[in-house]
Amino acid sequence: MKLFHTFLTGLVFGVGIAISGMMNPAKVLNFFDIAGTWDPSLAFVMGGALVVTFIGYRLVWRRKAPLFAARFQIPTSTVIDGKLIGGSALFGIGWGIAGFCPGAAIPALGAGRWEVVLFLGAVAVGLALARILQDKPLYSRSAKA
Repeated sequence: MKLFHTFLTGLVFGVGIAISGMMNPAKVLNFFDIAGTWDPSLAFVMGGALVVTFIGYRLVWRRKAPLFAARFQIPTSTVIDGKLIGGSALFGIGWGIAGFCPGAAIPALGAGRWEVVLFLGAVAVGLALARILQDKPLYSRSAKA
């Protein structure tokens, strides 16, 4: 049942990304082109996501535990350090250059574009490199890794 719900969640996310046009990197890049061909649709997509998330969290936090786990797994650190700032900057730079967010690029694989494969490959290499530099194993089944 957990696998079915995971699939259903991914399907809803992918369909939402496709309908919103966020699989098209030109749409994302046009959002950043304020002085040129600015397209505000990304702001509406993000605003809609914030509304859904706000309501969803209010409903979920009423539960004692999630449906498929013993407890909620939420970040405990409130530290704003160089790793957080550097990672955020790299994410933003990559998003601005490629026009893809990793979350939106995964559903975009279905479009069969080589750019998406190249982008996700670069993301995978970057993640592996970050783990190597932090002296962590490349793969771990632990949720705390």
